Amino acid sequence: MPGRPRDPDLESRLLTATWAILSEEGYAALTLAQVAARAGAHRSDVYRRWPTKVRLVADTLAVHLPPVSEVDTGSLLSDLRSYVDDLARSWSAPWMDGLVGWLADLADDTDAEAAFQDMGLRRGDALWTSLERAVERGELTQVPDGDLVSGLLEGPLMHARLVRRGPLTGDFLDAVADAAYHILMAPAASR
Repeated sequence: MPGRPRDPDLESRLLTATWAILSEEGYAALTLAQVAARAGAHRSDVYRRWPTKVRLVADTLAVHLPPVSEVDTGSLLSDLRSYVDDLARSWSAPWMDGLVGWLADLADDTDAEAAFQDMGLRRGDALWTSLERAVERGELTQVPDGDLVSGLLEGPLMHARLVRRGPLTGDFLDAVADAAYHILMAPAASR
């Protein structure tokens, strides 16, 4: 005798409910029971899919985190600035403060950490493509280390948001993109 028919929209509702709670109340306030209630589901529906809050949030971010656009402006500096704009939208969001606790919890869940790493790689694809185009245009002689460039761009945003607790202004984002650009161009100029 077959069980109850599977609800094809349930996972989507659960992820949407998780995103809403993260956005409104933060990671610390989020519970799997709260997600179930908000999605009109049972707690067992959540636990069957995600045994931990950390994994649920990893999958939620993969679906709901604002995308990093892949744009070809015709110059590396403009591409970097566009990439920084997209990062700033995420780092400026109110839910970002709550994710610091989630990042700490990742150390205890290797599956969630792997999902987060995969998401980070996908979000970096636009940057990697911009760097490859810069090589094709002759702006760079070789594609630099992607982790280094990501750190040059996202590190200052993290610091400004989480340590300095200041706004990510247009002037600040210009300065970040400009600094990274000049660092990337320095090796080419010295040859």
